[in-house]
Amino acid sequence: MKKAIIVLALFLTFHSASHAQQIIDWSPEYNLTFEDFLSKQTKIGFGDTYQINSTSSMSFSFNMSNYEWMFTKNFNSKVSNTFNKNAAVLISPNLEIANSLLDFANYQFDLVELYARKFRQKLYENKGAFSNPTFFQPIFNEIQTELNERHAEAGEVSNLGIKSEILEELHQGVLKEIATLSDFCKECKPPKVKKG
Repeated sequence: MKKAIIVLALFLTFHSASHAQQIIDWSPEYNLTFEDFLSKQTKIGFGDTYQINSTSSMSFSFNMSNYEWMFTKNFNSKVSNTFNKNAAVLISPNLEIANSLLDFANYQFDLVELYARKFRQKLYENKGAFSNPTFFQPIFNEIQTELNERHAEAGEVSNLGIKSEILEELHQGVLKEIATLSDFCKECKPPKVKKG
């Protein structure tokens, strides 16, 4: 009997993080490959177990004075979606399943980007001049819960991408949602709300 194991790595950081070469920032042009799974545990052609730990993660880091905090509304650049190559694990009994797991990892990276954009949007919509710096924690918790549920459901219904038609349909849906939140990419500046 085949076993499927998946680990979703999400974390929230409050300090500046340095990005070494093993960290990939999400980009619409980048697709993960087998070369991105650098953990020593990565194996293809191994037993009958399959596992994916793609290490896609969302983080929120900021360092600013009280004055800067008061007048900052756009936190897009402070929310990141990254992939840690050194920690990424892919174990598969054969190349066919390995390709399915890789497709699932790409889906997951895009799914985390979608929820990073939802988080950026909620930060933008809810940050006031006198907001406490911890105002984002309940927002993050809500977003993380939604992401975890959607991720788990996708893993279950697609069998970690082995049911490729189902995964493709789910992935296309995520990409469409990402496009609707184009103002909330990491480098984007949301349009100011016109009063009146």
